[in-house]
Amino acid sequence: MLLVGKADKALAGDRWGAVWWYGLLVSRMQAAGPTFIKLAQWAASRADIFPSLLCERLGSLHSRGTPHPLGHTKAVIEDVFQRPFDQVFESFDEKPIGSGAIAQVYRATLKQDLIPPSYLGPRRSRKTAAGPLGPVILQDPLPSVPTASVAIKVLHPNVSKTISRDLRIMSFFARCINLLPGMQWISLPEEVDVFGSMMRQQLDLRHEADNLLAFESHFSPRRVPVNFPRPLKIWSAKDLLIEEYMNALPLEAFLRNGGGPYDDEVATLGLDAFLNMLLLDNFVHSDLHPGNIMIKFSKPPTTRILLENLYNHLFHRHSTDEHGLPSTIVSADYSDSDAIVGRLRSLIPHASAWHKELEHLHDSGYVPEIIFIDAGLVTTLDMKNRQNFLDLFRAVAEFDGYRTGQLMVERSRSPELAIDTETFALKMQHLVLSVKRKTFSLGQIKISDLLTEVLKNVRVHHVKMEGDFINTVISILLLEGIGRQLDPGLDLFASALPMLRKLGGQMAARESMNMDMPSSNLGAFLKLWVWLEARSFIASAIVNADDLIKYDL
Repeated sequence: MLLVGKADKALAGDRWGAVWWYGLLVSRMQAAGPTFIKLAQWAASRADIFPSLLCERLGSLHSRGTPHPLGHTKAVIEDVFQRPFDQVFESFDEKPIGSGAIAQVYRATLKQDLIPPSYLGPRRSRKTAAGPLGPVILQDPLPSVPTASVAIKVLHPNVSKTISRDLRIMSFFARCINLLPGMQWISLPEEVDVFGSMMRQQLDLRHEADNLLAFESHFSPRRVPVNFPRPLKIWSAKDLLIEEYMNALPLEAFLRNGGGPYDDEVATLGLDAFLNMLLLDNFVHSDLHPGNIMIKFSKPPTTRILLENLYNHLFHRHSTDEHGLPSTIVSADYSDSDAIVGRLRSLIPHASAWHKELEHLHDSGYVPEIIFIDAGLVTTLDMKNRQNFLDLFRAVAEFDGYRTGQLMVERSRSPELAIDTETFALKMQHLVLSVKRKTFSLGQIKISDLLTEVLKNVRVHHVKMEGDFINTVISILLLEGIGRQLDPGLDLFASALPMLRKLGGQMAARESMNMDMPSSNLGAFLKLWVWLEARSFIASAIVNADDLIKYDL
């Protein structure tokens, strides 16, 4: 069927027979069960291997698993807590919040004697500011501390056996397909192994607890309203995860109805959080779809409260709270957060009332806070892939697209299977030159268009990139796409500048401490940095930056 019909531009270059087959494939994967649906969702992110239309169809699948009996959930919880079920919770909602391919989630309230004091501590670590006014004026208000309300994630019974069986089926057919002429470059058996390790990682919920703690640790010193559910590590096991319940709205609602006065702020917050993960932490949430990004609202302290605090601080009328922090430091007001979320949730079907409520919240001084959930999968680039990333950055910063193409082929998994590498390098040169032409026109460089074209060329010329590298590219594509839905003028390069400045300082410090390290990384980074700084300066200083390009100035 892939060969039936003529290639049609309206079908993204595919034949009508292929499009019919994509539909059949998607419906069969839906019928084959949760593991195959997860495979489809993973394959949808591999635009470097599969045609864009197939990726689009595969991405439409949702992994809604069949809920398991409450009896299994109670048995798992009693085994972990070593006490009867009714002595664990103050309240427990027996209807699952959701049920996926691997686990299902409930909402409950833990008994107070089961909550360790450390769990209720502040989220943000504080740096002591210089001068007597530092603690009052220069610090951001604390975000809310966790409560006894928790989300409980429980693995489905026998899910390990089901997934192992499905992976054996996939592996058998992947080896069969790999025998067909021209299919070796995709190396499907390797891809099934990668997918299998990803699935097995999610079968131990302690990994997700560790990831959530790592994210909180990375973001605790930062002055950004970005949070992650805090796990109760002491009560988490291989088949049970207990974490803070976040009562918030999914980003999907804001994409569907629009964020009104909060569009720019939400888009910028989400992008900044992602760039922090990518550039500074090398620890990226690998499942960033709109269902895993939540929004809630809080009210920062008013100027009057801050001045009262300042007065109390100056005259030493302050004490410490239960967490040992000065009580003069005021937290943001979350008292109305649940009520606001409830009101907005009821208004999702009514766009005009939704916008009116957001306008009212904005006028009342409420600000959005982003929460990332479901952190079972993260991407960390190893030394080799990070080196590849930096080398590519250097080639792009020097506008050497031809060298970029050569590097991508040389560093691919199987360079010998790549076809027509000279044309591939020339195509990359054309892409990089198009970036150079638009360098000083702020907002005109759409990273998603650029990366989509790169992935298309990679697929056509059989240049097999590492999975982690592609995951990073896909995350950038996804985040910029979400951001531009909310704010069409969003500029990833401008958002990256503060992070690149900080990263530059870190790299310079590391390289000055270790004189044996090659200086090429710092050199590459400095070129990119200077390019972005110049672009930002010119775009803000010149009324019509396009004239500079037009007249080669």
